[in-house]
Amino acid sequence: MLHLIPAPLYRLALKVAHTLRHCWRRTTGRTGTGVSVIARDLDGKLLLVRHSYGPSGWYFPGGGVGRKESPDQAARRELQEETGCAIQRMAIVGVIEEKISGAPHTAHIFEGVVDAMPRADGREVIEARFFPIHSLPEPLGPRTRARLELWQSGKS
Repeated sequence: MLHLIPAPLYRLALKVAHTLRHCWRRTTGRTGTGVSVIARDLDGKLLLVRHSYGPSGWYFPGGGVGRKESPDQAARRELQEETGCAIQRMAIVGVIEEKISGAPHTAHIFEGVVDAMPRADGREVIEARFFPIHSLPEPLGPRTRARLELWQSGKS
């Protein structure tokens, strides 16, 4: 049903919802549990996305864990929703305890391989591309850098 809303109006609604969620977290001190997916193509390039809302920059695909969802189910769903890609050989990289909007937040970080080209939906995600690890785009947000460091520390 939401796909019937014109893309510009949908993006505006996402920006408003993002601002309201930020205020809610600051006021209540509560956040949900989240996931991020460090997806690579068959050549080892990393998949990053740019969202139509929130701070500008490049991020790993991800989002919130639903009430009746496990973190790995949420990771697969978020990757599919944001990029149209399915992930193979997904594994947990680790869990990060952080703050979002001043509230404590738990993020489950996963990695895996995708064998398709990502497609941005033009609504939530305005760009989705693979980048060589040695040539990542800027700006990368601090959370993206922390996830990348966690992933790289397990590769040593």
